[in-house]
Amino acid sequence: MLPALTAIFLCQLVGEAITVGAGLPLPGPVVGMVLLFAALVIRGKVPGSLAKVGDGLLSNLSLLFVPAGVGIMQHAARLEDEAFAVGGALLASTLLTIAVTAFVMSRFTPRHSGGQTHAASSKD
Repeated sequence: MLPALTAIFLCQLVGEAITVGAGLPLPGPVVGMVLLFAALVIRGKVPGSLAKVGDGLLSNLSLLFVPAGVGIMQHAARLEDEAFAVGGALLASTLLTIAVTAFVMSRFTPRHSGGQTHAASSKD
């Protein structure tokens, strides 16, 4: 378990070093996550210990949002002052996300002719 946690934190550290060193406008943990993903793709599988640690982190993911919630509560007055801008940004980003998701799904979803699915047509 300790080697898996070390690997996760090492990827985060390397990602942080890359973003700071290159001056990239990306969070270091995001770059680290991409590095970890690339390493797992190259390896071809996820080691059992890393999967176990990842599952443990995901099962407690809601706890990681507590600091963000506290930060929002501390800046509630500022959010009230900028409610229109924040609301507009949330609405615009939500609509953009839906549009991009629809576009990607339409491009990568296999098309079937005649309205039949492949499974239904193979039974004939």
